[in-house]
Amino acid sequence: MAYTCKTCGAVAHDPGHLCNPCGDKSRCKFCGTPEVDTTHVCKDKLAQMKYVCRGCGRVAMEEAHLCKPAPIH
Repeated sequence: MAYTCKTCGAVAHDPGHLCNPCGDKSRCKFCGTPEVDTTHVCKDKLAQMKYVCRGCGRVAMEEAHLCKPAPIH
C-alpha cells in the first residue's frame, strides 16, 4: 500500500517515511506495537539507526529515507 503525505504530497511505501502520512496505520516492524505513528522510536528500532537528517532530526537505517542524511557516529 502506498502512503501519501497530507502536507507535501510525497509518496512512500511506509508511513514512517513521510512527515504527515495519510493511510492505514501499521505495526512497528521492530517491536510489534500496533498503530504506531511516524515519530515512534522503540529501543530495538533506535539501535538499528545509522543516519540522522541534518534538516529535521529524524533517524533512519538508510540514507535514501532522509532529505539531508549524516552518519550517526
